[in-house]
Amino acid sequence: MPEGRAHTYLRRTIDEELDELLAGVSAIALEGPKGVGKTLTALQRARTVRRLDEEAQATLVAADPSLAVTGPCPILIDEWQRVPGSWDAVRRAVDEDPTPGRFLLTGSAQPSGPPTHSGAGRIIRLRMRPMSLAERRIEAPTVSMAALLRGDRPPIAGVTGISLRDYAEEIVRSGFPALRGVSGRALRAQMDSYVDRIVDKDFPELGFVARSPDNVRRWMRAYAAATATTATLETIRNAATSGMTDKPGRDSVLAYRSLLEKLWILDPVPAWLPSRNHIARLTQPDKHHLADPALAVSLLGTDIDALLSGDNTGIAIPRDGALLGHLFESLVTQSVRVYAQAAEAETRHLRTGNGRQEIDLIVQRRDARVMAIEVKLSGSIADRDVRHLKWLKEQIGEDLIESVVIHAGPAAYRRSDGIAVIPAALLGP
Repeated sequence: MPEGRAHTYLRRTIDEELDELLAGVSAIALEGPKGVGKTLTALQRARTVRRLDEEAQATLVAADPSLAVTGPCPILIDEWQRVPGSWDAVRRAVDEDPTPGRFLLTGSAQPSGPPTHSGAGRIIRLRMRPMSLAERRIEAPTVSMAALLRGDRPPIAGVTGISLRDYAEEIVRSGFPALRGVSGRALRAQMDSYVDRIVDKDFPELGFVARSPDNVRRWMRAYAAATATTATLETIRNAATSGMTDKPGRDSVLAYRSLLEKLWILDPVPAWLPSRNHIARLTQPDKHHLADPALAVSLLGTDIDALLSGDNTGIAIPRDGALLGHLFESLVTQSVRVYAQAAEAETRHLRTGNGRQEIDLIVQRRDARVMAIEVKLSGSIADRDVRHLKWLKEQIGEDLIESVVIHAGPAAYRRSDGIAVIPAALLGP
C-alpha cells in the first residue's frame, strides 16, 4: 500500500509532536504499520533521504553504516529495520553530536535477528497510527481532548450531522491516508492486498515461514473477531483453529502474536493499574484492537450493510452486543490514542475480575490523574450508560478529572451530573 498520493500534504496531529520534539532532541523514530503515513510525514522535514527499502541503498548502508548518517540534516532513514546497523550508526552519531533535529527514522516492523541497542537517551520512539476522525476532516471538532485532560471542565457543545451509517462507512474506509479516496471493489482489493503482503512477504522477512499461509490468515481473522474484547489467548487459538484436529502449541500461538506485534498490526490497549489508588480485583489482560478497524472488516469479509444489520461474523469469539459496536469502539479508541499521545497521556482500559465494572478507556496524565471514557453506539445516553463512570468516581475521587461518554448521536453536552457526552466526530486533539 503506498504511503500517500495527495499532491498537497495535510498536516496530522503527530506533526505538532514532531515539530516540538525535533526542537529539543536529536533523533526520532516514527513507528507504525505500513501505509500509515510515516514516510510522507517525515519527508516534510528531511533534507537527506536514505531509502533502505531500495536494494541499492540498503546494500551500501549495510557495507558502511556511516553512510546512513552522512548528509545535510535532518536525515531520514526510511525502513531502517532492513539494515539494523543504521540504528546503531544513528545512536553513535547522537553520542558524538547531540544537536537537536538531526535524524528521523521510520520503521514498519521491528527487526528480526539479534536485538539492536534500545537507543534510550539518544533516539525517541513515537508511535504513528492511522488517521483519527479529526484528521479525516469529516467534521469540525468542537471539543478538545487536551482541554478535557487539563481538568478545567471546558464547555461541551456542538451538533453534528454525522450518522451511524457515516461511522460505519468510516470504519470500512480506514484511516490509511492513501485509501481515503478509494471505495467499493477497489478498496476491498487494496485491503485484501495489504493482508496478502503481511502473510506472503512480511512474515517471511521476519524469518517465519508458515506451513500454510492460510493459517496466518486464520489467526488474523480471530484477532479481528476479538476486536474490543479481552478474549484470552486460548479463546483466540480455538477460534483460529476451529475444525482443525492438529492444534498448534503455546509456543506457536505466541509466535503468531509476536510477529503481528512486530509488524504493528496488533495495537492492544493495556489494562489500567492505578498507582495512587487501590481498586480491588482489577484484571490485567489487554483489550484487543488491530491497527485499523478496516483491517478487521476486510479479514472478516463483512461490509457496511452487514454491519448495520447486525450480521454475525461466524467466528466463535464471545462479545457483548453487535460487531458494529465493537468496531465503533475500535474507531474511537484509535482516535483517542492519537489525541492522548499528543497530550503526553497514555490510554488504558479498566475491568474488574468479576466483570461487574468495565470502562472502555482510561486516559492517564503524567501525574497519574485520569479521564474515564465510555464508548456507546447509541445516539442517546441514559443513566445506565454512565453507572460505571460514577462507580469509578466513588473509588478514586479527585484523581478522576473528567468523565466522558463518546457516542454516535448528534449533540455534545454536559449532563446534570457533570459527565460530558460527545459525538465521536466532534472530539479532536
